[in-house]
Amino acid sequence: MAEHQGDEGTGRKSAREDRAHANNLASELGVVEQNLLQRIEDFNDPRQEWRRLFSELYGTFLLVVVAAGGGMMSQAFPGVISRTAAVVGPGLMVMGIILFMGKVSGAHLNPAVSIAFALRGDFPWRRVPAYVVVQLAGATLACLLLQAVIGVSATYGSNYPAAGYSAGAAFWMEALLTLALVSVILGTASGAQNIGLLGAFAVGGYIALAGLWGSPISGTSMNPARTFGPDLVGANFSDYWVYVAGPLAGAVAAVGVAFILRGAGGGKSGSGAAQGDLFTEAPKEERA
Repeated sequence: MAEHQGDEGTGRKSAREDRAHANNLASELGVVEQNLLQRIEDFNDPRQEWRRLFSELYGTFLLVVVAAGGGMMSQAFPGVISRTAAVVGPGLMVMGIILFMGKVSGAHLNPAVSIAFALRGDFPWRRVPAYVVVQLAGATLACLLLQAVIGVSATYGSNYPAAGYSAGAAFWMEALLTLALVSVILGTASGAQNIGLLGAFAVGGYIALAGLWGSPISGTSMNPARTFGPDLVGANFSDYWVYVAGPLAGAVAAVGVAFILRGAGGGKSGSGAAQGDLFTEAPKEERA
């Protein structure tokens, strides 16, 4: 009997030890899992920058698939795609992109927007070059795919000054259109709405509106990357300077307008919208 009770005591002790060991193991695994998730989600960690860069590449790819694809499909299927559809499509695409990945990278999709955010103080200058490179790469990949699938030159998806209009006229149109576009982006970003419903509808709606009335003269690019892709793949950089200088001039002017309307940038909400709002580091004055 005593021997039997001793066996039971030993068994109970062993079971308790097993449970304690299992609990300790689960606790350790929980800590490891939490640390792993924190490293994955901590976008201030330079090792996670690739996520934002991929987001920008993918988003710009999707935008240019629609923006350049409209003109290329119109060439392949005359009369099927109207000008209205071709200019509204990019606005709807941008709306969707902001909604599904705005929190990851800020959904710039445009070198002029990245530079404007940096000038505003909402985005670190050191991150601008990489953003611009992947935006150009995304646009190029989109046009390579479109040209291979549709079978027409990517030049049909690019932007050029209208016949009878000078490059100077197209420059001023691009500058004006981009001034308003970046004003909308910076304005919605000031309340962190660039990563939410209101910002998506405002930016996407403006792009469609700008295309409806401004596209006949300049094609309504407002984006150096959007025009770079088809120009590079189509090997035709005629008047490309218009689609670099115009959007950049408009973006700089929009930063000045934002300062007049709302003062200096660099606040938590604007930085969150510009940088992705996932564990975005607050400005120094807000951490103090």
